[in-house]
Amino acid sequence: MMKSKENLQAESLSSSLTQPRHDMHNQWPRAESVEDFRENLAAVKLRIEAACQRSGRSEKEIRLLPVSKTMDDAHIRLAYAAGCTELGENKVQEAWGKAQSLADLSELRWSVIGHLQSNKAKLVAKFASEFQALDSLHVAEVLDRRLHTEGRALDVFVQVNTSSEPSKYGLPAEDVDAFMCQLKPFENLRVRGLMTLAEFTSDAGRVRACFKRLRQLRDRLSESHGAMALSMGMSGDFEIAIEEGATVVRVGQAIFGARLRPDGFYWPR
Repeated sequence: MMKSKENLQAESLSSSLTQPRHDMHNQWPRAESVEDFRENLAAVKLRIEAACQRSGRSEKEIRLLPVSKTMDDAHIRLAYAAGCTELGENKVQEAWGKAQSLADLSELRWSVIGHLQSNKAKLVAKFASEFQALDSLHVAEVLDRRLHTEGRALDVFVQVNTSSEPSKYGLPAEDVDAFMCQLKPFENLRVRGLMTLAEFTSDAGRVRACFKRLRQLRDRLSESHGAMALSMGMSGDFEIAIEEGATVVRVGQAIFGARLRPDGFYWPR
């Protein structure tokens, strides 16, 4: 099969000098004003543009999803005033509470990007516009039923464990095709793409390999499942993700600043 322009461009970057910025993890300065948020957003967009230039892509192909987990309502209102009209949250209860208290921000849309237990599906069905961590048929069944009751539909991404780390959620790559076939009867779930978290390491090659695996998986599945978005890359590695084909990048700390709680609160092992 002939390789796409996107594949060739990404492969040409396999020896790129682009490095992860994980040394900045929990070191990003906190945004405390609308102007701070505007400056941070501008800096992130410049990084996106530079990554797109290196990979021969247009920044118009990239959707930036700011991630507001741990941030209080006051900071979210500042971010909204600076232009953040969609936000990602890991924990459903936290996101649900924010959605209620910030309901007056009429343009604000919520994306749930963390692992979902089936008993929380009813909350996601009530308020979320998107769920990016689907890896369970049971959760899909419950979500679809709850969405039917609410008279709503939901965009979903299938989460893939491209690093094969036992501490991470997500399906093994070899199970994704069958899983997506099983999702087809769920009329209220609109499968939009695939999502992954790269290995958290300063080794750029290992980070890049995770993103490359997801892109290659998407390419293999596109004939039977159609075009799909790729949600991959966070504050420390989204440039590498873009070079490897990401269409959605989930950026929290580079916009909001360092979080006050440890990583284990969001990604329990």
